[in-house]
Amino acid sequence: MRVRRVGSAELHARVETLADLLMDTVDGGASVGFLAPLDHPTALAWWRERAEGVAAGRLAVWVAEDGGHRVLGTVGLDFPGRPNGVHRAEVVKLMVHRDARGRGLGRTLLAAAEESAASTGITLLHLDTETESPAERFYDAAGWTRAGVVPDYAAAPDGVLRPTSIYYKRLADTPPTS
Repeated sequence: MRVRRVGSAELHARVETLADLLMDTVDGGASVGFLAPLDHPTALAWWRERAEGVAAGRLAVWVAEDGGHRVLGTVGLDFPGRPNGVHRAEVVKLMVHRDARGRGLGRTLLAAAEESAASTGITLLHLDTETESPAERFYDAAGWTRAGVVPDYAAAPDGVLRPTSIYYKRLADTPPTS
């Protein structure tokens, strides 16, 4: 298994396999912003839009591949691009294919994003995830802090509104100066 950051050209070249990963994630019940069933054209279009964000420097994307270069997981960092937020980024779309779960791939992807963020001066990461989901337990175990819960924040893939937990993680021992 190999985890690496990809640029916009490679992301464009890999949209088919990335779309398959997104569809598998949604079909598996993960709340990543889409309702089930997610169709292939919608998944392709979503990934093509992400390539534009990567090209503009607003988004960083990592992929996890098996030996045959099949994408089994991905994670992104979304940079706010505002002067008062250059110290933070949002972890977005941490996805692991159902066939690859339970092998530490999610933790490896998250660590890659955290390490890269810290190396570029990011001191605070944040994310949201469905409350009481396996993802929430994952972030708890990875040392993230739950800041609170927003009721009825997002619809799960089945269309039912669910609460969302907001998490953060400081990447530096020293809090940012005001």
